[in-house]
Amino acid sequence: MFVDASAIVAILTRESDADGLADRLEAGAEPITSPIAIFEAVLGICRKRQVGVEEVQEEVRAFLGMAGIGVVAISDGDAGLALKAFDRYGKGRGHPAQLNLGDCFAYACAKARHVPVLCKGDDFRQTDIETA
Repeated sequence: MFVDASAIVAILTRESDADGLADRLEAGAEPITSPIAIFEAVLGICRKRQVGVEEVQEEVRAFLGMAGIGVVAISDGDAGLALKAFDRYGKGRGHPAQLNLGDCFAYACAKARHVPVLCKGDDFRQTDIETA
């Protein structure tokens, strides 16, 4: 499964759905994420807690290690899939999913690797990608 930034933020900041997301993460096979999702998660947690990047970056890295989440490289093929995702589902394109840049790359990474996305919200459920 591809672990989206929204799931990382929810789990680490103990949002109301954190336990359910953590359970799905634990039940999933070979979880992965990307540098873009890590970037988004760190910034999201920094904004919520009003703290600096360094301490949050270390916390996120520790979480990834503890949860056994691998980090995949973003390829040129992923960029192409992200652009297709934006064209079809992106913000301002008239589709209800309204995917942002990070969402488009999460979509692309999951699509290219044939895995579901672990995420919060309904954005990905409004696309053709499976959610965990």
